[in-house]
This record gives sequence, C-alpha cells and structure tokens, in this order.
Amino acid sequence: MDWSRGPTVGRGSSAAVSAAFSKFSGEVFAVKSTEFSSSDSLQQEQSILSVLTHPRIVTYIGHNTTMENHKLLYNLLIEFLPGGTLIDEIRRQNVSLKEPLMGYYTRHILEGLDHIHSIGIAHCDIKGQNILVGEKGAKIADFGCAKWVHSPDKIKTIAGTPMFMSPETARGEEQSFPADIWALGCTIIEIATGKSPWSGISDDPACILYRIAFSDESPTIPDFLSGKAKDFLFKCLSRDPKERWTSKELLKHPFVNQESNFHEERNKEINFCSPTSIIDLNLWNSVEEVSEVPSPCSKSETCSPVGRNRIRQLTSYSGEPNWTDEENWMTVRVG
Repeated sequence: MDWSRGPTVGRGSSAAVSAAFSKFSGEVFAVKSTEFSSSDSLQQEQSILSVLTHPRIVTYIGHNTTMENHKLLYNLLIEFLPGGTLIDEIRRQNVSLKEPLMGYYTRHILEGLDHIHSIGIAHCDIKGQNILVGEKGAKIADFGCAKWVHSPDKIKTIAGTPMFMSPETARGEEQSFPADIWALGCTIIEIATGKSPWSGISDDPACILYRIAFSDESPTIPDFLSGKAKDFLFKCLSRDPKERWTSKELLKHPFVNQESNFHEERNKEINFCSPTSIIDLNLWNSVEEVSEVPSPCSKSETCSPVGRNRIRQLTSYSGEPNWTDEENWMTVRVG
C-alpha cells in the first residue's frame, strides 16, 4: 500500500506516532514508527495486535519498513481514533469525568481486557494515556508491553508504568491478568481526579515502586465517588491478586451497568465526524515533530490527486497545500 505520512500526533517511550493516509482510498490511519535497529518492542506489539480483533481494541491494519531521511524505519499501521486519549478527554472536561461517563469508559476497557485475558494475553500497561477515544467509545491501545501469560519463555519480564503497577509486579513476582485489573483501578482514580493514582508521594520511580511493593497501602479512593464506584475500586485494588475480581466478574458490577445517555450527549458536544476529519478537532496543531518522523516533501515532489483532494477536505483549504510547512504531509512509497 502506498501511503503518505503526516504530522506527529504523539510519541511513546520508543516510537513516534504520525497521522497518515492511503494514496488509493484516502483513508486516514495512524503509523507508529521507530528505527528498525531498535524496533523489538514495536515488532512485539505487532505480533500481539495482529491476532486481536475486537471492537474495544484498536484495529491493526498492517506493518512495513520504509527508508526515510537515510534511516530504515519499522512502521506499525493502526486505526486512528479522533478523540485522542482518555487523558485528552479529561482535559476537555477541564478537571475530571462525570461518574456515569467514567463507568461508560470503564466498561469498554473491561470488555477489551476480558477479550485479551480470555485468549491468554496480559496488557501490562493499562493507563489513561493508553486508552483511545472515538465516536463509539473507548479502545485499548499500545500493546508494547503486552505478553502471552502462559508463554514457555521462562524469563520473567516486568514492564509498564510504575504508578500503575500492582504490588506483585513491583516486587518482580508476577505480571498477569490481576495486574491489569489493579492498573484499571489506578486508571479510574486517574480519570476521576485528573491526577496520577499515587499523586504527591514522590517523583522517583524507585521510591514509588518500593512503596507499592512493600507497604500495606493502596491508592487513595476519592471520597466524592459514589458507593458503587468505591466498591468497584475495592474489587480492583486488593493488594492480594487472588482477591481481585476478574474482568468477567467486574463486567457484572453495577458501576459499569448504569443507564446513561452520555454516549449521545458527548458526541453532540464534541461533534465527532469520521476519523478523516481529525484536523478539524485541532489535534495536530499543538504537537511537535520528533526525530523519528521525516521532513515533509518539497514542492517538486508529487502526491496523488486522491491525496490532494483528501487534504483539502480535511482542512477546508481552498488553495494548494503549502508543502514547505513543517506540519504538512510527506510522501512515503512502499511496495
């Protein structure tokens, strides 16, 4: 597939995420890229995503390699969700999410977790930044730390974000399905308060991990939450992984089964369009280019008529695109 790379829309610890579009169909999608020489994690993510098909998991499109700016890049092609992450959603709401909307998104995360747990995969890095939001709700993304729990590989690998790690994971004992449930509880606190689940204790990851691993504490559950929400969090944040509820059990909890019209009301408020109208949501104008993303093409290079028309539609721009602007597209040709 021939495609054109657009501006950077985000970055992780080892890869940059760019917007892109197909030169044949005009479809907009996301491309997660890093140099091939350091792409082990991204290739692992590809191997996991390629076997997952579920409405609550970001859709895998494909993968390839390209030579850009004299660098060989490994590219993972995935669905683009126009709402950004749950953290972006918190910013749109100014402070935190209303509780019915929290339950609405939590159910979507649980549905995705239940699917991957049922086939033996643990995500290992659930947090607000790794949950994407679209017109039909939330989807789990970023499977760079994910693993097959019952893999014959005897080497224990611990990965993820310290603030969201479970006690048994922080101790280096185990990182399995219950660790995802603990991280889900931390994520709910994050979206309820707009702060990290262990906010204010330390900026040192080692200190945070030690406290999570060896104290008798759990993240503080906000007092302003309802009894249903608090009970749900207690079920997630038991320090003993055997006492945590499973994703299947939590899907029956009343916190995630509240009747709400937040889906329709929220979509009206944000005015979601198709994923090809992401520029209209001003998601691209506030990000910076990073080293993994090549420079845009020059005026002498050619882009297809489909590409030119798509750009005009996206930007409501009446003239020719300014190909010298650093936030414009560059042509990527792949076989």
